[in-house]
Amino acid sequence: MTEETRRPRAPITESDVLAWLETTAAAVEAGEVPAQELIDLLGEFRRASAACADASDWLLLAAREGGASLRQIAPVFGKGYVRAPAARLEKLHRQAQNSGQWLAILRHKATA
Repeated sequence: MTEETRRPRAPITESDVLAWLETTAAAVEAGEVPAQELIDLLGEFRRASAACADASDWLLLAAREGGASLRQIAPVFGKGYVRAPAARLEKLHRQAQNSGQWLAILRHKATA
């Protein structure tokens, strides 16, 4: 098994979402999707968005545990300075000290 095949991949990408959006927008414009279905989808997307934010927080904790510096992490926050990830880590550390604890919190939320 090569290193590339073992690398974790995001379960959904920006391009996946855009492709879905283009297809769905065309169906909506054609009158093929009722309002209630759009509302249901909105709920699904809001829950998925929260799940992505939780996964992002786990990745931030795991990256720091893996030795990544705030300076290395900062660009993915779109800021170019370390305050954004540092502030997020500070907030996360009020709930969990490491990625394992954060995952346990997420598991508990999922079963509650």
